[in-house]
Amino acid sequence: RLGNISGLTPGPEDTFMSYGRGWANVSDSPFRQFKKWVHEGGIATPLIINFPGYAATRGQIVPDPCHFIDLVPTILEFAAVRHPEMFHGRAMTPLAGRSLLPAVNGRTALEPRPYFWEHSGNRAVRVGDFKLVADNEGPWELYNLAEDRTELHDLAASHPQEVAALAKRYEAWAQTVGVLNYSDLERRFKIPRE
Repeated sequence: RLGNISGLTPGPEDTFMSYGRGWANVSDSPFRQFKKWVHEGGIATPLIINFPGYAATRGQIVPDPCHFIDLVPTILEFAAVRHPEMFHGRAMTPLAGRSLLPAVNGRTALEPRPYFWEHSGNRAVRVGDFKLVADNEGPWELYNLAEDRTELHDLAASHPQEVAALAKRYEAWAQTVGVLNYSDLERRFKIPRE
């Protein structure tokens, strides 16, 4: 059976009921959206790091943004292990992330870089304080996260050049990593829309 059907309650292993859209939004308050979307409610989460010997920032909040792709490089650096260039005779794809240890150790802030997301057709790019985000097939929205972390004031209409520049960066990234058109996948595999 499908989940999130009115009247269906959580139960045996053949149900996949969750607590629904309303409670999902509440659980990510004050941010917009929730898991599956790439607005802040779907991607922002605290990260707690506690490595022995890295106490310079213990108990402090490090405000630098980071990405899930940074976890493997961080663990490898902590373990003093290099990511292999070859494995069983095959070239390995270089890691996309970077180690967070310089920020955790209090040595330096993380150098700014662009961040990209795509999930179920929902897409976003963040460069500095500006974040361009869109729901599947929806229009681009632009937010200044330093001034509007809850993404309430869409600046797309008043900053069309910024929208165009960030959209171009997103499209280049999507092409590089092979993002597929989710609407085409929905039609091909008959994926139900929520």
